Amino acid sequence: LIFSETVVTCDGFVQRLSCDSDVIRVDSATFGRTNSNICSVGQPQGQTVNTQCSMGVPEVSKRCDGLSVCELNTQGLAARDPCDGSYKYYTTTFASLQKKRVTCHGGYAYLKCESGKIQINTAHYGHTDKFTCSEGCPLSELQNSNCYSPSALAPVSKSCNGLRSCELFATHTVFTDPCIGTYKYLTVSYFCLPTALSSSVICENANNTLICEQGTVINIHNANYGRTDLSTCSIRRPDSQTAKTDCYSSNSQAIVTTACEGINSGVLVASNGVFSDPCVGTLKFLYVSYS
Repeated sequence: LIFSETVVTCDGFVQRLSCDSDVIRVDSATFGRTNSNICSVGQPQGQTVNTQCSMGVPEVSKRCDGLSVCELNTQGLAARDPCDGSYKYYTTTFASLQKKRVTCHGGYAYLKCESGKIQINTAHYGHTDKFTCSEGCPLSELQNSNCYSPSALAPVSKSCNGLRSCELFATHTVFTDPCIGTYKYLTVSYFCLPTALSSSVICENANNTLICEQGTVINIHNANYGRTDLSTCSIRRPDSQTAKTDCYSSNSQAIVTTACEGINSGVLVASNGVFSDPCVGTLKFLYVSYS
């Protein structure tokens, strides 16, 4: 089950995202102003009249996906100022996903679906708070709480996606060591996809239409624009364009869901113009699973 929530935070304040027993998946995060009334108290009218100001903030997804609670100091969080002279705010929409596993360094994580197949949502190997897996550890190994491996998602997805169960070893020999001398742990969030799934693969710069039987509507389960293997969409392409297989666009599922969810048919275009370019120089494809 997926539950969505939107949090609005005025610039300079702390944004707090939380899921009671599940984990966070950020669907969209923007910085700017699209409404003259939001975050307007005490602000000069000249700083609230521009309502055509908005830019994406991928850093929110990078820091919060896969966690149960995430607090962000918004000061300087966005890469730039999308409208100088306007007072802005952050708007984040996120989903609470069921199933999360936290495994301390050296341990094994066992993921299992009683029905359906595993679909990995997020995977973090590192150390992002001072409490998880802290028992018995020297204080010196717990100080760095800004440690995460940027490449953990690829090996976890490769080991588990499409299976009923899988086993993961939480060690730096699998995920590389993002912070030597700090005690680390593996955090994985996933959900169980129904077995009766359809899928679509669209090579970069091509398009395709998802169609359901008459009287039914599309339900998007997973989507990624990038590259996760060597063979898909690789015919007559140089090896240099297909060698990178850990390429993921963080906004893929949100864009595909907006285009197709809840309707009988939807057209998808696999292009950098739609999803941005998560790995320049690599030939990408859009993979979508749906029912």
